[in-house]
Amino acid sequence: MEREFLNPLVALSEALAEAAARGAAATVTVDARDRWPASGVGYAADLVLTADHVIEREEIRVVLPDGRERTAVRISRDPATDLALLRVSEGSVPVLEIAEREPRVGQIVLALGRPTSEGIQASLGVITAVGGPLRTPWGGWLERYLRTDATMYPGFSGGPLIDGEGRAVGINTSGLAGIPLSIPIRLAWRVAEALAREGQVRRGYLGIRTQSVPLAPAQQEALGRPQSHGLLIVGVEEGSPAAQAGLRPGDILTAFQGHPVQEVEDLQTRLFGDVVGRSVEVEVLRGEERRTLSLIIGERREAWEAERWPFRGGPWRGFRRRWMPPWGPSWSR
Repeated sequence: MEREFLNPLVALSEALAEAAARGAAATVTVDARDRWPASGVGYAADLVLTADHVIEREEIRVVLPDGRERTAVRISRDPATDLALLRVSEGSVPVLEIAEREPRVGQIVLALGRPTSEGIQASLGVITAVGGPLRTPWGGWLERYLRTDATMYPGFSGGPLIDGEGRAVGINTSGLAGIPLSIPIRLAWRVAEALAREGQVRRGYLGIRTQSVPLAPAQQEALGRPQSHGLLIVGVEEGSPAAQAGLRPGDILTAFQGHPVQEVEDLQTRLFGDVVGRSVEVEVLRGEERRTLSLIIGERREAWEAERWPFRGGPWRGFRRRWMPPWGPSWSR
């Protein structure tokens, strides 16, 4: 009897093809600019999430995976993440499946796009970096991003970055930092939820500039818990919520609403969502003394970007920069 032998390369190839087909089922074409169309993904039966910079005109055409064409309108956008939400006429958009596990460096992924009527396109790579926060060239602030060595072909913006099971780990864009990046899918989904519910994404603002620093043994002892790092406050904006609460340069921020903060990302995560206008408690070390202060979270304003770029498609179109805020990237916090 001839022994069956499963070639591992064939098995891998089949698995990747199945993953691509699964992700393709919810990847659509978004035709909203005069040049090459882009891609999008189904967020709900009548909603498509795509990259904001690919929307350059009012007339938007969405082509579903089965070839049916629909008209769409952009109902809201978030320049900080280069994401836009479209409402599609007559609904029936397949919804993208998202991965349950957090993306990891070294993970095999496929970048998908559907920029033409010829069908889905794919590019293989690995996640090379998981980073953030990131200051975008026009003053926005991206909480987290993925970088991959998968080739982002023309029209891949708005399409999904999927794992080996065909579930999305990110949304691809080339309109943020001048290089292709992916917005982590959980962040993208939170943005889409906020856009669908409120028409905007509100981000909290404290008015401090920080950097992560190690805590000395005496400082850890003052906290009464094991914590290796905190955020050293190196600047406080005049009149900001932090200034009004009494925070000052030299303080080390160690907790926000009872949650330890050791890296900038820890704080950024806490300032995302329904927090604007709320009273919160922050814990700081002043020398080796532990203090708790209360403050009212302000709202970080990024509307200036839309107001000062009076053309569609975002600030990259035309490469005109009217002004930039006078502070560095971490003033956004």
